[in-house]
Amino acid sequence: MTTLQDMIDDFAFLDDWEDRYRYVIELGKALPDMPEAEKTAERKVKGCASQVWLASRVGEGDDPVIEFSGDSDAHIVRGLVAIVLAAYSGKRASEIVKFDAIELFGKIGLIEHLSAQRANGLRSMIQRIREEAAQALVESAPGR
Repeated sequence: MTTLQDMIDDFAFLDDWEDRYRYVIELGKALPDMPEAEKTAERKVKGCASQVWLASRVGEGDDPVIEFSGDSDAHIVRGLVAIVLAAYSGKRASEIVKFDAIELFGKIGLIEHLSAQRANGLRSMIQRIREEAAQALVESAPGR
């Protein structure tokens, strides 16, 4: 998969919205499919107009590394999922809690081009990921 830094660099070269839009769709096509069996109601992200599923695997330790996977039934949203996963997956829970990917989407010139529904869905994905990281920190705290 493309790294977050590669995505940021690629977006920096794309001047117009159409090119960025096509690139987001390409990122979504490159996202590994989530098996149908993993697309459960509990993994579905509420607040998204399209269907979006997120799964997490929490590592060991006081500040565990969390791996995320995700999918969507819409091409553009699948690309947004790919960007969100590149931003958060494989990071320590404390890093995830502190990082707000909405700023990233502003930096790469996408947030202002998203419809209100898509922007709300994006915020819901990010909020869910950050909440899962916060919960992982609580559950892994010494003395628990």
